[in-house]
Amino acid sequence: MFLINAAYYDKNFQLARGDIEIENGRIRQVGEKLPYTQKDLAVDCQGYTIVPGFVDIHIHGCNGADACDGTRESLDIMAKFLLQHGVTSFCPTTMTTGEEVIQKALLAAKECADRPSEDGARVVGVNMEGPFISVEKKGAQKAEYIVPPDFSLFEKYFERSGGLVRLVDIAPEQPGGYDFAQKASRLCTVSIAHTTAGFDEAKTAFDSGVTHATHLFNAMSGLSHRAPGVVGAVLADSRVRAELICDGIHIHPAVLQTAFQVLGKRAIVISDSMRANGMPEGEPFDLGGQQVTVHDGKAVLADGTIAGSVANLHQEVKNLVSWGIPLGQALEAATLSPAKAIGLEKEIGSIEPGKRADLVVLDKDLEIVGVYH
Repeated sequence: MFLINAAYYDKNFQLARGDIEIENGRIRQVGEKLPYTQKDLAVDCQGYTIVPGFVDIHIHGCNGADACDGTRESLDIMAKFLLQHGVTSFCPTTMTTGEEVIQKALLAAKECADRPSEDGARVVGVNMEGPFISVEKKGAQKAEYIVPPDFSLFEKYFERSGGLVRLVDIAPEQPGGYDFAQKASRLCTVSIAHTTAGFDEAKTAFDSGVTHATHLFNAMSGLSHRAPGVVGAVLADSRVRAELICDGIHIHPAVLQTAFQVLGKRAIVISDSMRANGMPEGEPFDLGGQQVTVHDGKAVLADGTIAGSVANLHQEVKNLVSWGIPLGQALEAATLSPAKAIGLEKEIGSIEPGKRADLVVLDKDLEIVGVYH
């Protein structure tokens, strides 16, 4: 199969023009005027732009389903919905909840990863957002299930998932946090999250193996001129990638502009969406055992605490472009950078020969007109 006469973003996220050959679900070659015969299927993409499939590494739920439902059915609902919005790979994300719930969620994710559905985004890993966080910065997580960083417990989860856990969150200042980071970083990416840490504690965490920051600016100490906090530590340390929720609610657009300028290729777009994403507003939805309502695109607990989002990566990329972020940079932050964060950059995340043919076709208004996966 050939996609011909296309504008596309190349491996360096520069706009190029040419053809893309797909064979057995992989990109075989990319270039100008690739040779093909009348027997080959050739789709004329003149007037359209082809970009890599989006990679959402932090998503709890959507379309009424949640990763912590712990069922293949719920993950399939999520996968189908995500594919419609250009997401071709995702990491179902667990909440701070009971051991039985987390283990059930891990087993469901493993089943989906082992036997992917044909009409949905692929499960490429699991993101564990908790339970190793701080009570003081728990956000929408349930306090009764929070425990100090416990590597033996995490190792049990990791083995139960068949090694599918690709991200685990910790509040490194909690007892055992730095030791946990050193050990867990040998198995997966370790992220600083829901933390009371200050600048110095964050730097110690990075020296201990933490290389990721969960939803930067949210549930952590902010940037001040005399107290740089976790945000300042992340912005200043080239070893650390940072997630950003780009819905205009969690972070002001002006702050996002600054963050993208400083982070560059370290910026990662995530949705952090919950099951209300794609559903009518107003009615309550469950998130980790707590009730969430959505009004004007903002998901909150009863006390007003922001509880995830109802965003999707496609809309967030469009938001970023409208706020002055170059399209190529916004795309890389939603595709290749998250793939790198979970160690799958050789498989997904950019348009290169040998990688999966996960492609999204956009029109001139950046609306989705087709998805290949």
